[in-house]
Amino acid sequence: MVYRKLISLCVFLLIACNGFAQVTYPDIDLPADTPRLFAQGILTDGLSNRDFTISPQGDEIFFTLQQPRFITSTILHIQKKNGKWGKPEVAPFSGRYRDLEASFSPDGQTIYFSSDRPLNENDSVAKKDFDIWRVKRGKSGDWTQPENLGLQVNSDKSEYYPSVAKNNNLYFTVEADYGKGSEDIVVCKPTATGYTKPESLPEDVNTKYDEFNAFIDPDEQFIIFSCYGRADDLGHGDLYISHKDKSGKWLPVKHLPAPINSTALDYCPYVTTDKKYLIFTSNRVNTQLNNGQTKTYQQLRALLNSPGNGWDDIYWVKFNEAW
Repeated sequence: MVYRKLISLCVFLLIACNGFAQVTYPDIDLPADTPRLFAQGILTDGLSNRDFTISPQGDEIFFTLQQPRFITSTILHIQKKNGKWGKPEVAPFSGRYRDLEASFSPDGQTIYFSSDRPLNENDSVAKKDFDIWRVKRGKSGDWTQPENLGLQVNSDKSEYYPSVAKNNNLYFTVEADYGKGSEDIVVCKPTATGYTKPESLPEDVNTKYDEFNAFIDPDEQFIIFSCYGRADDLGHGDLYISHKDKSGKWLPVKHLPAPINSTALDYCPYVTTDKKYLIFTSNRVNTQLNNGQTKTYQQLRALLNSPGNGWDDIYWVKFNEAW
């Protein structure tokens, strides 16, 4: 008995020393090298579900439910209590305006997200562009009122997909006049009073094409993002990765291999804290829909109300640090 307790204590200390909680997901079928739908029937259910973030403790997941043509966009969350995952609910800070792309800070105490909500909460008219906002976890564990990150970060253009490193460097997508393309990935660094002005990441990460939706490794050793228009793009936007060299310079990007990338739009990357899994969004289509075979109305109805119907779905795959 004493031996077993010592073994359990060693395992706990090993996890703690590595900074990783023992995470279980609302999907017991872990992925291999081929992407598969994530938490089918819970987070992936035939509606337009996209982007993903999970708390470092592994007990709360946020994702976005959208209506086609971006008519509505609502951040949802599911919580794990007593070891069991619950059902999706509207996040306490979402539901009134178009909100999307929630992202946990590495310490789990702040969530960053994009929204078109007005700067003044008493104003009922949404903004014409999207800003980066954040909510902080209060002493009771509840989320506080959303806070706009201000004019150093936000502009009269749209800012999307925040991702934060351990040193609080904030990466996001912006439709910037100073950018290298119509959309660029930029970084703002923290200061005593807020943030520095956005800096566009260097050539090769940013190009004349559209680079967007970047996930930054908390230690800033790699970045994964989407791009539409490069010569090796398989379809409507693919995932790419860039690593840093020993001097801190971003290396030339690599195109993630098929079948991670597809002829559809593949975007919204997220790598789990333990670097075991890549979770991403794709609107790839179930091959049964266009296999050349006649279908009954019931068969069509079932396919069109299921994942793979051409709307956004959430996938996951084993992450390979050698990419």
